[in-house]
Amino acid sequence: MKSTAPKLLRCAIYTRKSTEHNLDLAFNSLDAQREACEAYIKSQTHEGWRLIPHRFDDGGLSGASLERPALQCLLEQVRAHKIDIVLVYKVDRLTRSLADFAKLVELFDENDVSFVSVTQSFNTSTSMGRLTLNVLLSFAQFEREVIGERVRDKIAASKKKGIWVGGPVPLGYRSKDKKLEVVPEEAALVVKIFQDYLRLGSVRELAASLNGEGLKPKPRVLSNGSTIAAERYRVGPLAHLLKNRFYVGEVVYRSETNKGEHAAIVDRDLFEAVQAKLADGAVERKLRRSPSPSVLAGLLMDDRGNPMSPSHANKKGVRYRYYVSQALLQGRKQEAGSIARVSAPEIEEAILQVLRERDAKHQESGDGDLINRCIKQIVIKPDRLSVDLLEEEPEHLCPSDSGRIEIPFRSNAPFRKGVAHEPSSKNLIDEHERDALLQTIAKAHGWVEAIISGQAPSFEAIASREKLGVRHIRRLATLAFLAPRLIDAIADGSAPSGLTVSALTTVLPLSWSAQERMIGLA
Repeated sequence: MKSTAPKLLRCAIYTRKSTEHNLDLAFNSLDAQREACEAYIKSQTHEGWRLIPHRFDDGGLSGASLERPALQCLLEQVRAHKIDIVLVYKVDRLTRSLADFAKLVELFDENDVSFVSVTQSFNTSTSMGRLTLNVLLSFAQFEREVIGERVRDKIAASKKKGIWVGGPVPLGYRSKDKKLEVVPEEAALVVKIFQDYLRLGSVRELAASLNGEGLKPKPRVLSNGSTIAAERYRVGPLAHLLKNRFYVGEVVYRSETNKGEHAAIVDRDLFEAVQAKLADGAVERKLRRSPSPSVLAGLLMDDRGNPMSPSHANKKGVRYRYYVSQALLQGRKQEAGSIARVSAPEIEEAILQVLRERDAKHQESGDGDLINRCIKQIVIKPDRLSVDLLEEEPEHLCPSDSGRIEIPFRSNAPFRKGVAHEPSSKNLIDEHERDALLQTIAKAHGWVEAIISGQAPSFEAIASREKLGVRHIRRLATLAFLAPRLIDAIADGSAPSGLTVSALTTVLPLSWSAQERMIGLA
């Protein structure tokens, strides 16, 4: 009989070490793991096993995550079908997480790749092999969690003794031999920040003052040696700095304050005076917010992800309320959305009108309760409001499956990046939108007339004929009840842009006058 040569199986070895300790030796842990795997491959030469020349070594990286350069390179080779067998010294070299290992095994199975641990003999293609592997991984994950608990306990014990345990170095200090020492120039700036806050009385004004003097925040050094630095002082980091008890020589851990080993920078009397003023400001803001009529506060965003905060202006004894993008308030005008400022009563009424027409429960509660009960988030766009609903009862508010309604909206006096908006032909419905909408309206009229005349027994029959869902047919059929003036505006191209099939079928009021007001025809 003529023997056949075994099929060639391409083998890749993956090695990992959690720390960088002793990696600079001529023969380190990675080399020992690879040598053991190479010997195993040689023992399987008669089965067609061949080692590929590429090395996949991750030194100084934890097995708790899959974000490792060599591992990701290995997985790319697996997806490209350039590897048949993956070998490791022990299974925990690949990962210590059961969830991550399940993902890796699934990826290996999809690409017909076998997995071998040379010191723990099992085969992932059998049920017993998988069971053995999961048991081993359970112990590996347990070991990782125990190590994590030990590290957390060590950090807690160190902080209780006032020892700095690492992390970002606060302004005013530098790290030397794992100890913190004061930097005189930075320490003077820290004291100036505390004194300026007492003088100005506002963190926002403090930020503006520091930025006006041309001062820059301290660059932050990352673990890989690179640095990042903010362009200007911002309110949040400054407020954190002013509350940081590190500057009076204390270390805080889980609400417990302990005396630190490092030297203090700020005098305790100055620090306590700043804390008292911060506390007074917080109480004042709370009192100002409690009776606020701005029912959309915390829900409204511009179309670049910036929160829209309540604001107001007084003119001749009259208060005018607005919602203003935080980017605009923080001096980042170029990062604001297309609508950076909008009239509060105008947008609130547009939202409430839709909710009142669709929610029969609104009579039982006020406007604020209605909004809090129904709305998750609102994004203001140039021609509409995109409203995400809470998941409890979206069906009666939104007939679509997305849990979102689109409300055509155009402010009477919107501000686009700080410039008053001037109407133009760009804000009118384009020819493509108009034709698509008119065709759908014509279909809706035909379906409704077929139901009325008896030509179609039900919407189910129409859905079967059109090969569409019944729910979709019912939703589009509402377009047969559009106001005549609205249809005329669509036909002659004077309707606003963004007036799509989805927008109309989502928020369409029953009243013709309400429909006309909705798009500004009233």
